[in-house]
Amino acid sequence: MNNLQAVKKENCHDFQETDNRDYVIETTKYSLNKDHITALARGEVRVVKVKGFANGPSCDLISKGQTSLGFQPYINVSEVRKIGMAFYETEMKPELIDKYFTVASVHQNDFRKACEPFGSPLDTLRALLDEIWPAGANLQTIFGRKMFVGLSRMVEPNTTFLAHHDIFSEDAPGIEEAESLTAQFAANIYFQVPDIGGELLMWHKNMTTEEFNERRKGKYGIAIEDLPPPDVVIKPGRGDLLIFDSRKIHAVASPRGSSRMAVSFFIGYRGEECPLTYWS
Repeated sequence: MNNLQAVKKENCHDFQETDNRDYVIETTKYSLNKDHITALARGEVRVVKVKGFANGPSCDLISKGQTSLGFQPYINVSEVRKIGMAFYETEMKPELIDKYFTVASVHQNDFRKACEPFGSPLDTLRALLDEIWPAGANLQTIFGRKMFVGLSRMVEPNTTFLAHHDIFSEDAPGIEEAESLTAQFAANIYFQVPDIGGELLMWHKNMTTEEFNERRKGKYGIAIEDLPPPDVVIKPGRGDLLIFDSRKIHAVASPRGSSRMAVSFFIGYRGEECPLTYWS
């Protein structure tokens, strides 16, 4: 059995959305504000959910546009398909870092084209973050170059993301731009969601890098059944935006019947007096 078959088999679980009132703030596109970001940074909530951030017609068009561009496996995670290159894939190898920067503008423009004649909801979110945060928000730089933002990802039926955490300083160890973060969030806008499955699963307990590496057993993440039941289960709707604490262990429940398609990026937090930064 290959890795993809193993992932499909071991993650075919059904999850019911939990009572998330203590952990999730729900708001609207026009009510998102700095207090929501601050609550995430302080650990007061795990997720900010913005219902209907993108409207139905734009979701239909964008998901078709994403499909036409063609999804490819991650370089280092063959089970998951995406458009664009995540910095995680570089593994700090000079030739892959060069490739990351070379293709960044190509993929950003391809996504904008896939959104036409609608505007890009990714660009809308970037502008909103700049407007609501007192110190502003801008594209993350590293090695003196602007990073890519806007990774399109597809989780196919009966497969998933294993439980993992996303920590910039682990992707770029010893680099000041990564080490200076005091919190890190993931932002996902969902254009296609299955009727069954596709929930975001989160666990409250922090896990050290050493423990995570031991428990993932050579895979990119930990099998869901090797963890206790998730503390937060949240089902995104088509067009919803979820912003959540990416340093917490999280996973995606297996979609059933149709794929889950989204665009995503990370948001870096360094304190209320510093600008937010974003990258993929």
